[in-house]
Amino acid sequence: MLRLIKLHRPDSRVYWWVENGLAPLLEDDPDLAGIIRFHRKGWARPRNWSHVFRDILWMREQRFDWVIDLQSLARSGAFAWLANGALTVGLDETREGARGFYDLAARRQTWHTHAVDWYLSVLPLLGVPVHSRFDWIPSRGACAASLRQRWPDLDGTPWVIVQPGARWLNKRWPAGHYSRFVSELAMQRPSARFAVLGSGEDRPMGEAIARSLPGKVLDLTGRLSLPEMVEWLRAASLMVTNDTGPMHVGAALGIPLIGLFGPTEPFRTGPYGQVQNTLRLDLPCVPCMGSRCKIARPMECLTALPVEGVVRRACELLPSFRT
Repeated sequence: MLRLIKLHRPDSRVYWWVENGLAPLLEDDPDLAGIIRFHRKGWARPRNWSHVFRDILWMREQRFDWVIDLQSLARSGAFAWLANGALTVGLDETREGARGFYDLAARRQTWHTHAVDWYLSVLPLLGVPVHSRFDWIPSRGACAASLRQRWPDLDGTPWVIVQPGARWLNKRWPAGHYSRFVSELAMQRPSARFAVLGSGEDRPMGEAIARSLPGKVLDLTGRLSLPEMVEWLRAASLMVTNDTGPMHVGAALGIPLIGLFGPTEPFRTGPYGQVQNTLRLDLPCVPCMGSRCKIARPMECLTALPVEGVVRRACELLPSFRT
């Protein structure tokens, strides 16, 4: 959205309202005029109202021509409306009633329409053409150079990224499966090395996976900033991941990617442009779209997803690893 708006209207000044913890992903972006940080945790507490009120006043003072809400939740819709822009645009989503805050709303073409395509369908409502002739995530030279100082073998090594965490517990392929995956892929692709990404909360999983193949698995859980995570992914040869945020970063960077899916629908929220590289089991309960598993054999959609199938797909995507 940002790239296409700036390409079509290079004179525009675009600001992004974003949760504070994710703001580092957008800092120093060449197409942004500024960032409005939203502290999601505790924002509704009376002691924080002055900060929220201040931000709302600032947004209203800008007299925005367009206010675009792609989250379409009650909170984001209300803030978009309070910004008091000349035109407020969002998604035709009914789950929290945000549609009522918009002047225009883009409908999802079908239930299976990918979220990215749904978001992009907002642009024609604004007269902005949609195409793919742009760089989704520009490289951050200083950050990339710093990583190469810390890890000189980042270049010239076929790195396989594994991402064992996810916000929903029932989106996680078991850490033991990831351990078997790296061990078995290493036997078939001896030149490969592995890096485990994730937050500090994912460290127990990262440590367990690293122990499965000492010397060939680098545990980076809790050790990278968000910009550093992006540059690590940019240097990777393959990513194997649960359905989680970093998966979408990998897809935007265009690296080969294997998405492991259980309760969610890859056609709606899978790795954009690589939905064919998602793996999931054909079970009666899939996709349940729920954050909690309610079947007799908990999380069978992921626990029964075989390691051998993931290794086989990884070998298909990385034929140059043969030695």
